[in-house]
Amino acid sequence: MPFWLRRQVLLYRYVLADRDRPDLPAFARIYDPEDFVWAILPHAARTFAACIALMPKRSALPSAVAYLYCRMLDTYEDLMPDASAREAALRAFAARMSTTDRALAPAPSIEAAADRDERDRAHLLLVQRAHLVDRVFTTFDQPTREIVRDLVRDMAEGMCWSSATFAAQGGLLVSDAQLTEYCRHVLGNPTLFGIRILRLQYGHTPTLSDSEREDAMRVGELVQLANVTRDIEKDLRRGIAYDLSLQGDLSRDVARSAGAPDAGAEERCRVVRERLLRLALTRAPSYPRVIESIRLPGWSIARASAVLMLLFTERYYRECARRVGITPWAGPDSTVDLLAHSLPATFSANAGRAEMARVERAFLTAAAAR
Repeated sequence: MPFWLRRQVLLYRYVLADRDRPDLPAFARIYDPEDFVWAILPHAARTFAACIALMPKRSALPSAVAYLYCRMLDTYEDLMPDASAREAALRAFAARMSTTDRALAPAPSIEAAADRDERDRAHLLLVQRAHLVDRVFTTFDQPTREIVRDLVRDMAEGMCWSSATFAAQGGLLVSDAQLTEYCRHVLGNPTLFGIRILRLQYGHTPTLSDSEREDAMRVGELVQLANVTRDIEKDLRRGIAYDLSLQGDLSRDVARSAGAPDAGAEERCRVVRERLLRLALTRAPSYPRVIESIRLPGWSIARASAVLMLLFTERYYRECARRVGITPWAGPDSTVDLLAHSLPATFSANAGRAEMARVERAFLTAAAAR
C-alpha cells in the first residue's frame, strides 16, 4: 500500500483507537515488523501518533520507531521499582543501539513489573516484542540510524538523571532549574530529533546551531509541562512532585491514597498547576521558530503535522486554564476540527504561520492574564 493511502487508514484508526482498552492478543499475533510498529503506535504515543502519521514517508517510519523506543525507555523507568536495576536497564538498552551492525542485541527484559493497568501491559508487550521494532530500525540508512541512536542515548541518560535525582530528593524536584532540566530530557530531546530527521528528509544538514537547540529545548518544556500539569495529583499518589511547595503532601499517606486529597492539598495543587501553566505558555514564541528552522518546502505535510501537534497542546492548555480559573480562549476542540485547522498548512506556509501565530497570541495573553 503506498504511504499516502496508508496514512488515511492510520489516521482513521488512530482517531478511533481505545487507548484504555488495547487489544493485547491482537498485537501479540502481529509478526510483520512494520505492521506491528503502526498497530501499537497509538497505544504508546497517544496524540503524537496522528502527528507522526502526518509526516512525510521518509520521516514517518523513523519517527514511529524512535517514539516506540522512547516508550520502551519510559516503561523501564515507570515499571521497574528498583532504582539500580532500572538505571542499568536504561543504559543497557541505549548501549545496544548501533549504526553499523545489522542486528541488535536483545532488549533488557522486565522480570518484575509494577504494571497497573491495560496501558501499562501494552507497554510491557512492546518491550517484549522490541525485536520487531529493531528489525525496522535496521532497514534505515546510516544517517537515519544515527539520529535515532542519538535520541535513545540522550533519553536514557536523561532518565537516569531523573531517577537518581528523584531518589536522592525523596521524589521531589526542588527548583525550576531542575524542572527545566527534567522537561528538556523528556521532550526537548525528541524535539531535537524531529528537527534533525526532517532536515535530513529535505536534504539539509541535521546539525543545529546553539540558538536552534535552545528553541528546541524550550518547545520541549512547552509540551512536557502539559504532562506535568495534567498529572499533579496522580504523581503525588505515586510519590512524585515537581514543585517544592508540595513537599509536605509527599509525606502524607492521604496524598498517596486512592481517594481525593483534602481541601488544602487541592488548593496547593491548583496553585502549582496555575504557576506551571503560565510558565509553559511563555515558551510559545519558540514553536514557530523551530518550525522555520527546519526549512520546509512550500508544500509539506510535515508542516501540517507540526501545526497539529501545537493544536493538541493548545487544546489541553485551554482546558487547564479553565481548571485553574483563567478564562479560556476559543479554539478547535474535536480531533476532526484539529485536523481541519492543520491540513491547510500542507499547501500554504502562510496558513501554517497564521495558525501558529494565533496560538502564540492566545498563550501569551493567557500567561499575562490576572
